[in-house]
Amino acid sequence: MKRGYKKLLIFELIIFIILFLNSFVWNILSSYKISIFLLVVLLIFKGVFGFEKDKHRYTKDLIMEVIIYLIAFFILYYLFGIVITFYKTGNYHTLTGLKDFIIPTIIYIILKEYLRYMIMCKSEGNRLLFVTTVVMFILMDITTAIYFRDFKSNYSTFLFVALTFLPALSSNVVLCYFTNKTGYKPLILYLLVIGLYKYILPIVPNPDEYISSIINFILPIGLAYRLYIFLRRDHQRQIDRDYRKKHIMPLAISSLIVIILVYFTSGYFHYWGVAVASGSMNPKIKKGDVAIIEKIDGKYDTLKKGQVIAFKYEGVIVVHRLIDVIKDQGKYYFYTKGDANANPDNFVIEEQNVIGTVDHKISYLGVPTVWINELWP
Repeated sequence: MKRGYKKLLIFELIIFIILFLNSFVWNILSSYKISIFLLVVLLIFKGVFGFEKDKHRYTKDLIMEVIIYLIAFFILYYLFGIVITFYKTGNYHTLTGLKDFIIPTIIYIILKEYLRYMIMCKSEGNRLLFVTTVVMFILMDITTAIYFRDFKSNYSTFLFVALTFLPALSSNVVLCYFTNKTGYKPLILYLLVIGLYKYILPIVPNPDEYISSIINFILPIGLAYRLYIFLRRDHQRQIDRDYRKKHIMPLAISSLIVIILVYFTSGYFHYWGVAVASGSMNPKIKKGDVAIIEKIDGKYDTLKKGQVIAFKYEGVIVVHRLIDVIKDQGKYYFYTKGDANANPDNFVIEEQNVIGTVDHKISYLGVPTVWINELWP
């Protein structure tokens, strides 16, 4: 092994030992502290090894590839969110949110990926250094999770491996392999978007932790395939810049459609679209139609007999006609019936379960959602 490789291996082992102790003993490298640690490591690296310049020819094209991939991912992810529902993210657009979440994430990603790029450039494809680099960055990403995880049971260990380790493994193998081929800028863009969208976007899909781990495991692999195709095409012919323009426009239009769908199905806006899953309101509203709900926002006194309303009952949104309204001791109680049902509903709806009124529908638009929900209850 070359002398320079040995020095780099010793350098990585020292970092690994520090991260290992932090994972099992200290837990001091969190938030800004791990960014300070990375900055110190970078300064030491520069003094010992020096820095390399990013001289990749097609940085802009690679960035465009990443953008196209991310747009495609979010289109699919938010369409999936229509089935699994959405949740409203916390208010991170405050000074506290910026200080505690957004800024630390940005600093950490930039410093980490710049260090990764420099190490991979100096390792020059050495397999042992590739493996040690991957292990070091995996430990860097999961150090806090290790400290707080209880490994006393097999189930706890399984959860850690499935939810934390495997996504980190997938991500770091891809990033270490491609950083020397693409430069650090496209990968930083990818990580910033994936790392920050939950803090920036007001609503996001709400998969359970297992589905999230699968998505986080597969997502870097998809990026690797996209970058591999681009780099292979680059060796075969000159980059056609119009190629990206032809692809990004359909994706942008698709994104707009998804935004509109999310607007109507997320439940966080004044108007809300819900796919009707039964034929209880035939013929006015059929199974597979999308009922457009206008929220009443607590104005229960505006509801009248004969109106079609949407309400929650046992965790399900129901669209039925209002047949009676009773006010007792300052509270409203509502009685409903499906137009196609022989009898009224055998329950009373309390005011806090009423969502809004339904005056409009979009025929057949909800058929795919109903079909998917029936296949995957």
